[in-house]
Amino acid sequence: MDCRYCAGKVTCRECIEKYLKRRDKAEEMREEKERKKCVYKVIKGGGNRMKKVVIIGGGISGLTAGIYLQKAGFNTEIYEKNAVPGGQCVGWKREGYMIDNCIHWLTGTREGSGLHELWKEVGALGDGVELYKKEKFFSAELNGQTLTLWRDKDRTRQELLELSPEDSEEINKLMDMVALAESMQVPVDKPFDKMNPIEFMKMGMSMADMGKVMKAYGGMDIGELAARFKHPLIQRAIVDYMPPGYQAYAFLVSYATVTGGNGDIPKGGSLEMSLRMAKRYRELGGVLHLNVPVEKVLINGKKAEGIVLSANEVKADYVICASDAGHTFSKLLDKSYMPKDLKTMFEERQMYPVVSGFHVAFAVDGLLEEAKETSFFDCKPLTIGKSVAKRMSINNYSYEPTFAPKGQTILQSQFIQTEEDYAYWMELAKNQEAYKQKKAELSEEALFRLLERFPQLEGKVSVIDVWTPATYDRYCNAYHGAYMSFIITKNAKNKTVAGKIKGLSNVFLAGQWLMGPGGLPTAASMGKFAAYRVTEAEK
Repeated sequence: MDCRYCAGKVTCRECIEKYLKRRDKAEEMREEKERKKCVYKVIKGGGNRMKKVVIIGGGISGLTAGIYLQKAGFNTEIYEKNAVPGGQCVGWKREGYMIDNCIHWLTGTREGSGLHELWKEVGALGDGVELYKKEKFFSAELNGQTLTLWRDKDRTRQELLELSPEDSEEINKLMDMVALAESMQVPVDKPFDKMNPIEFMKMGMSMADMGKVMKAYGGMDIGELAARFKHPLIQRAIVDYMPPGYQAYAFLVSYATVTGGNGDIPKGGSLEMSLRMAKRYRELGGVLHLNVPVEKVLINGKKAEGIVLSANEVKADYVICASDAGHTFSKLLDKSYMPKDLKTMFEERQMYPVVSGFHVAFAVDGLLEEAKETSFFDCKPLTIGKSVAKRMSINNYSYEPTFAPKGQTILQSQFIQTEEDYAYWMELAKNQEAYKQKKAELSEEALFRLLERFPQLEGKVSVIDVWTPATYDRYCNAYHGAYMSFIITKNAKNKTVAGKIKGLSNVFLAGQWLMGPGGLPTAASMGKFAAYRVTEAEK
């Protein structure tokens, strides 16, 4: 069709971009005018009282929602069941070592993206926060050979081609697509259901190369991607990093996050990032209640009146549920309020599975320089829950000097656990003695396998902590012990759940469960979107 702006014979991309810039500038001027008008009313006492928003859950999503609402002039309070904020983005001390539960890389560390600006606004990045620039995605070992997916794409391409010349066509295609996948961005401006066609077009234009990636690898899972290669080590490496069922493009996007410089690690790790966000929230006037679990949302007709605690009720104009979605609709709200798309994902367990992990943390006298960052290797079969592990991973935190005494480091191993494994651990946890005994037994088995691979650690390594799917259930109310959201399998529809609840006008949702596969970027964006919905409701 003709371009309405320059009368060209086709829609003119340059004209669209000029139009978008003019429109965005006008929108910024309008919003600034409205903001000043609202601030003037509050200062002069001529406006309504500040509306109160109660946020259930002090994880990344809840903190993000609280920060944006405080900046918008609302009176907010966050209620968190645990002693520290952050949800699953936390760490804890054991025997002088820091155990990090979350960040293997933080999407959004590259400047220039909306997500990077969000992280700066909420205090996760910026203000002198140093970043550790990952050297590699991970290394995989098999039959005496090692393959590393480096931050440097050219180095990886060369290593792959030298390893398996017969796979050259698939290798070059894969690495070309990784380069294109670096364009992937997490939309953070406003909820998808609030975007107009021009805004959708703008978002699509910013990630146009991702369309080529989806065309090349859409409709296949990582197992099928691995099967395209002849060399067993390349096959093994592809399926090592992600649990079975993940769509193939998720692997490329994850690797591209590192190669594109958009997946570095904030110094101090997960806990320090969460504490920075909590500090920013409090500096803006927000009230953070720790060790205060919420029993339910107080409903009267089609509105919430506040929340119910163990000893009292807290009144509010709005409620944001930034807790685990399964917990939200089994404890805080009746299941009948669950959005249709979310209900579908909870009911179709084969199409939208979740995974958890059995974790062991090891204290090491030394830095284990020969196995930096993340590595995978074969091990003797080990039955954990209902699953049998034949591969073992270690994440070496020697890059973070604050996690261990000088000259020492901490290693962490994660063994993937299924929903069936979760049921095993929850049943076992009913007998705490049996539960503790099994954890100790399995951690010693894991230590034995670690020493088989690295015999030089004999006498220099010990187990300092173990946690299971039942730990995630207890600590985070995590659905089936999941540390992320639903896996979107190749035949499943990728659903993004609007953070609204039909039948309740002043209750909104936030958290990683609203968009698979979840994680920190999703949690933050959905927290911001929940704040958007509250401000929109107040016009």
